[in-house]
Amino acid sequence: MTETAPYRIPREPGRWRSLLLAALVHLMLVGFLWFGIRWQNQTPVAVEAEVWDTQVKEAAPAPAPTPPPPVETRPVPPAPAPKPPEPARVVTPPAPKPDIALEQAKKRKQAAEKLAEQKRQEKIAEQKRLAEQQKRQQAEKQAEAEAAKRRKQEEDQRKLAAEKQKQKQREAAETRAAEARHQENLKRMQAQAGGSGDAPKSQGPRSTDPSYVQRVGAKIKSNTVFSVPQALAGNPPVEYDVQLLPDGSLRGLRKLRSSGVAGFDEAVARAIERSQPYPPDRSGAVPGGFTLSHRPKDQ
Repeated sequence: MTETAPYRIPREPGRWRSLLLAALVHLMLVGFLWFGIRWQNQTPVAVEAEVWDTQVKEAAPAPAPTPPPPVETRPVPPAPAPKPPEPARVVTPPAPKPDIALEQAKKRKQAAEKLAEQKRQEKIAEQKRLAEQQKRQQAEKQAEAEAAKRRKQEEDQRKLAAEKQKQKQREAAETRAAEARHQENLKRMQAQAGGSGDAPKSQGPRSTDPSYVQRVGAKIKSNTVFSVPQALAGNPPVEYDVQLLPDGSLRGLRKLRSSGVAGFDEAVARAIERSQPYPPDRSGAVPGGFTLSHRPKDQ
């Protein structure tokens, strides 16, 4: 044994031979026990033999039977008679006093009446509450409907006022434009006439042939595009003063009377402008102007 290599026990010689020998001995012992126990468990063979004698012999007489001892009889006492059952006790409740019974019945009746009255009062209170709730709901609905109606009326009034304001602005603009065109046409005609000042007089309005007005009125009606509302009451006319130039073009346009329907008035004004140039009358010259009257339902 050294410091680097520890001590080791040397192996014994013949180790495997010893193990094999021990296993063989055990196997032999198990075989011996097996065969020995099996040999001892085998059932041995039994042999039976009977011996007979040839001489007949009488059998000995049987001994007399011994009489049984006398049985002692004792008198049996009679069974005691059963006791009669005791009568059941009937407990009779004490009869209530008449005054107490009447008082209790009166109290029960009063309690029943009080309960019925309480239920009736609760039912009346519930019906009253439901009626008040329904009345309050109807009042709220009516108030909401009235508020909506007022809002609609105010909105309609605002729209109507705005439409009227727009119509006034449009009419003012149309009037200013017509006046400007009129002044421009006068200046142009004065320049063409050499500035004599007789052109406006010669181009002024004159008496117009009714047949000519009907002819150009039919043309203007055919160019009018307007959808008549079903709720329109009556058939109010719109009137325009139409001023023409010698070549049949429009010199000026002025509204004399409104139909009360702004859309229809504008549609007629556009139709008048769309219908130019206007044709000459029977004399072969274009008239200086004419007055047109047109109704919404005459289209």
